[in-house]
Amino acid sequence: MSVEKPRQSFVGLWNISFGFFGIQIGFALQNANMSRIFQSLGTRLDDLPALWVAAPLTGLLVQPVIGHLSDKTWLGRLGRRRPYFLGGAILAALALLLMPESPALWFAAGLLWILDASLNISMEPFRAFVGDMLRKDQHSAGYAVQTAFIGMGAVLGSIFPWALEHLGVSNAAVAHGVPDTVKYAFWFGGAALFCSVLWTVLTTREYSPAEMAAFDGPAASDEAASVRLLAARHPAAGLPWIVAGALVVLAVAQLRLEKEVYLLGGLLAAYGLAQIVAILRARAGRASMLGHIVGDFAGMPVLMKRLAVAQFFSWSALFIMWINTTPIVAGAFYGSPDPKSAGYQEGANWVDVLFATYNGVAAVAALTLLPLLSARFGKARTHIFGLLCGAAGYASFFLVRDPAWLIASEIGIGIAWASILAMPYAILASSLPQAKLGIYMGLFNVFVVVPQLLVATVMGSIMNRFFPGELIWTMAFASGTLLLAALAMLRVAALSRE
Repeated sequence: MSVEKPRQSFVGLWNISFGFFGIQIGFALQNANMSRIFQSLGTRLDDLPALWVAAPLTGLLVQPVIGHLSDKTWLGRLGRRRPYFLGGAILAALALLLMPESPALWFAAGLLWILDASLNISMEPFRAFVGDMLRKDQHSAGYAVQTAFIGMGAVLGSIFPWALEHLGVSNAAVAHGVPDTVKYAFWFGGAALFCSVLWTVLTTREYSPAEMAAFDGPAASDEAASVRLLAARHPAAGLPWIVAGALVVLAVAQLRLEKEVYLLGGLLAAYGLAQIVAILRARAGRASMLGHIVGDFAGMPVLMKRLAVAQFFSWSALFIMWINTTPIVAGAFYGSPDPKSAGYQEGANWVDVLFATYNGVAAVAALTLLPLLSARFGKARTHIFGLLCGAAGYASFFLVRDPAWLIASEIGIGIAWASILAMPYAILASSLPQAKLGIYMGLFNVFVVVPQLLVATVMGSIMNRFFPGELIWTMAFASGTLLLAALAMLRVAALSRE
């Protein structure tokens, strides 16, 4: 017979998720300013997606591994998930401190890789941490509070360069460098990230393995089931993935696609090879981390698979926005595509305000609008509403002429952002086995990362073929993908009672 977890007070919910406040400051500074830093160091507009590939690729590799390891970790007083929070925060803070001092493009690109890996090491266990610490009837509240902290952290991280300029800090780009506004913002972000994660580490106590076993009861997950499932498969199951990867590589050469698409082919082939190796090891009775990860990916619950489709399309839209909003606003609304011009810097700072707006809206919506809608209509239908709001926000970029009115566009995007961050995880946390919460949350991130890789590799080829020099059309793609995500959620709503 299982024991119910203690109910957390609001202070407990606050402490559990406060570290995400600092992590999101780091992500916000990265999302709003990395294109600006890369262009300031001499990157051509067409090369931006290739440099942004580092972020999603790192998440794809890191999160499942960290999820699997954190499920198996117990370091006494430091706990299960908290060692990863703390280690990632230290590395991310150092990367933020060094980033604005990058002397060359290669140095900034390398730091972006380190920064994103470190942020993912801290972020992934936080998703499972909420599920670990809360009873099922508090999952919605827990992820809503986490989303609110994400929104608040992103507001602060996004608006800080703009606020510094209005306090008199220079926003002028220097030769082969970034403005002081960006430099000081990154330094502040590094300190804030470390301190907020440290707060969660010091103010929470994780449940021991014995306590978690008591909470789970006899229905606890069979951790070896995924490996047995893998052992029953034929090694040739990985061959279609390898063939698909080879076809993508051939298509790049034959159709003269952007060189970044080679990465997509390589990833497909790599997964096929990993599947073959994992199956052979499982059939030989040698379980490994690779076997657990590949087996759990193949054996995902049906609800998770359906939710993954909606997640795939949702994050395609978000990554389109993060890569392209700065050059779109600076070029289409300020008439200044040159990153060395004053107009470009003014447009880039307005993007910081726009990003702060949608994150601020998300923080408010997570604590007010979404809980009301979820209680009345269910989590799945609430998520559909949020995605439709985001689609309308992206589409409105074609109706606005004055950049000030883009604030209205960000309201719809903010509601969608709140829903994307809260609703899928609240649905999942109540349906996944506790013993594998970390690995499943890490694997769910695959459907956050893969669409970003597709955008970074394929979108450039599409734009150059059909809309050369007209980046604003990427917002039409973003709107369309959110509509597809809303349609995918109809299948989740049909299966889920949430």
